[in-house]
Amino acid sequence: MDKRALSERDICTKFITPALRRAGWDEQTQFLEEVSFTKGRITVRGKLVSRGKAKRADYILYIKPNVPIGIIEAKDNRHAVGDGMQQALEYADILNLPFAFSSNGDGFVFHDRTGAADQKETDVALDAFPTRAELWRRYCAWKGLTPEAEEVVLQDYFDDGSGKAPRYYQVNAVNAAVEAIAKGRDRVLLVMATGTGKTYTAFQIIWRLWKAGQKKRILFLADRNILVDQTMVNDFRPFGPAMAKLSTKSKTIERADGTEVDLTLAMDKRRRVDTAFEIYLGLYQAITGPEERQKIFKDFSPGFFDLIVIDECHRGSAADDAAWREILEHFSGATQIGLTATPKETTYVSNSAYFGEPVYTYSLRQGIADGFLAPYKVIKVHIDRDVEGYRPEKGQVDRDGNEIEDRIYNRRDFDRTLVLDDRTKLVAAKVTEFLKESGDRFQKTIVFCVDEEHAARMRQALVNENKDLCDANHRYVMRITGSDKDGLDQLGNFIDPESRYPVIVTTSRLLSTGVDAQTCRLIVLDRAVGSMTEFKQIVGRGTRVNEDARKFYFTLMDFRGATDHFADPEFDGDPVQIYEPGPGQPVSPPDDLPPGGEISEEGEEFTGDPGVIIRDPWNTGKGGGDPVRKVYVDGVGAHIIAERVEYLDANGKLVTESLRDYTKTALRKRYASLDEFLKRWNTEARKQAIVDELEAEGLPLDVVGHELGKDLDPFDLICHVAFDAKPLTRRERAEGVKKRDVFTKYGPQARAVLDGLLAKYADEGVLNLDDPSVLRIPPFTQMGSVVQLIRAFGGKQGFDRAVHDLQDALYQDVG
Repeated sequence: MDKRALSERDICTKFITPALRRAGWDEQTQFLEEVSFTKGRITVRGKLVSRGKAKRADYILYIKPNVPIGIIEAKDNRHAVGDGMQQALEYADILNLPFAFSSNGDGFVFHDRTGAADQKETDVALDAFPTRAELWRRYCAWKGLTPEAEEVVLQDYFDDGSGKAPRYYQVNAVNAAVEAIAKGRDRVLLVMATGTGKTYTAFQIIWRLWKAGQKKRILFLADRNILVDQTMVNDFRPFGPAMAKLSTKSKTIERADGTEVDLTLAMDKRRRVDTAFEIYLGLYQAITGPEERQKIFKDFSPGFFDLIVIDECHRGSAADDAAWREILEHFSGATQIGLTATPKETTYVSNSAYFGEPVYTYSLRQGIADGFLAPYKVIKVHIDRDVEGYRPEKGQVDRDGNEIEDRIYNRRDFDRTLVLDDRTKLVAAKVTEFLKESGDRFQKTIVFCVDEEHAARMRQALVNENKDLCDANHRYVMRITGSDKDGLDQLGNFIDPESRYPVIVTTSRLLSTGVDAQTCRLIVLDRAVGSMTEFKQIVGRGTRVNEDARKFYFTLMDFRGATDHFADPEFDGDPVQIYEPGPGQPVSPPDDLPPGGEISEEGEEFTGDPGVIIRDPWNTGKGGGDPVRKVYVDGVGAHIIAERVEYLDANGKLVTESLRDYTKTALRKRYASLDEFLKRWNTEARKQAIVDELEAEGLPLDVVGHELGKDLDPFDLICHVAFDAKPLTRRERAEGVKKRDVFTKYGPQARAVLDGLLAKYADEGVLNLDDPSVLRIPPFTQMGSVVQLIRAFGGKQGFDRAVHDLQDALYQDVG
């Protein structure tokens, strides 16, 4: 056997896998081969949507399922034994693995990332691979795990038998949290971008700690009824009869599989708590309040719960004076885990100060790079009144006949204190125009408005713009806000991928967080968003990928300049840094939500907008004030003065760039010069391989050619777009070969085959001309059998050589 002639896969099968078996590694449970751990980045340019190549590890070593400990990168034997180490270390860093190996089948190079070994890298013979026990001993020494902590860390994940496995970052988050708690940490923070499965991650953490007997009574806190209900019937379903909701209101909920279930309640109508359950879920708002009788949580003794998980913990629970904080302080002896996509860091409110630094962070940028989250394009629309402002003429009156105060009104005033009805109609028309031009007017769309009144006017304007579809079903456009019962009743249908209606919903803040709208493809911002925390939450409404519905990206249409946040270095999905309120300013960042969220148990919505009354469900009705009166002005008019489209680049930054410019930039990064590209093209026997590589990186050349409106060969597309060479059509290239009469050395039958291949190239652009199967279709079937035709070239080698000569002749001319 010539070892150097073996493929990489043969090296794995014949040398590396046997070495693992000899070291005692069980291939059923302790190592996996060819593990794809990302999905491949989704790239969007115009109508172009493509997936990049997923990251794939040759081997991942596990102490037990979902507890990985090491990685092996394999190379064929033409490489040195350590040639795969750099890639192994890159993957080990992503997967949080302490041990990395590289091999070419002759032996291993072992890299110990713990820093505990005398040497960072050592050579290991093929028959001396470390045992599972040896690596685990090193790991425990590095982490300082006691035997008791080891038992908790090695507790099994929940497995429903369906084959569903957590994603790599969920494994990282679960293991980091369980390990920290096993070692005695009692405050833990996990930061995971919206749409990455925080609730499923929380379930696996709770399950393992519960099953290990480490935590026996658990409280899961959220601030949305729908979050609690869906969590109980979906992710937390395996807890079964051990679980109940802290609520007096019975409810029947539909599971993800379509079946229905009645929620188990832990409170009776007289609000008495049943303490016989082990897993409790509840709303902050339902178990506390300003009056002592509302503090249901005090029915539990301070030591009742061993573990409390706080979902969306950025929304007030970390504030020293927040009503929710008193729940955490009451159960201060319990281990507390905070989950958030956007940790809040202000001078007075700090998740990090309360929970400590995150034990694991998975950012929006990383989620998009891995292909688990949808990228986005941004349409910025500038309206003349927003840019130039509006000043009433002397003596001008509003709709009620009152004189309008003489001052300059700007973008912050519109729909908050002053209403220009023509502006509302213009926004509705632009949204409708976008949906029509997209070719799909049934894209789920959320329009964020200044307040509930603005959302009602926007709904009416959109209804009038979409009269045909509203005639067919009045639910095509709906307002969904906390005070609108009819709208709230349709929230479940809006987020259900299987439900057609509603399609367009208008809201103020209700849908900005906690709503799993998997098929939302368009988010419209017609209100300012001053808080980076809230902005990230709004963006998160669109970042979920739904492959069944062919939803791979979404669009943000911005009328208020809210997407300027993208230019902020803080926007990459990482934790928000410091906001320092000035004298007289509120503790919470501008436009942020007040403690308590949007919806009380009664379903009321309240906002932190200046000039909009806050209807606090804990308010006793005393005090307060009237909302600021809005001024309505008719007949002013509004026009769009500018519009541009921006895309995410490879570094996660928004750029204004045409498809052609994007393609040119990407190609020039891959091929520094025309000569470099020509060298690669001419030395690659299989031209399709180059096209496949580009497609894997998000550059399907057929789509680029379609955008350019030219019927070009991939070779000419690359030369023309990247290096400004004059392109030739496929037919022009084929004619050039015929004129040079390069087939004279072949006999009549061989020349006929080459002429046929040339014609097929001119008509169809076939790149794999050397594939003999092409000879099984017309016109070649009329020329003879495949064997006869190949024999006309003196055999397979002669056929391959002739086709390669043909391809070389095709690509001689470069303009």
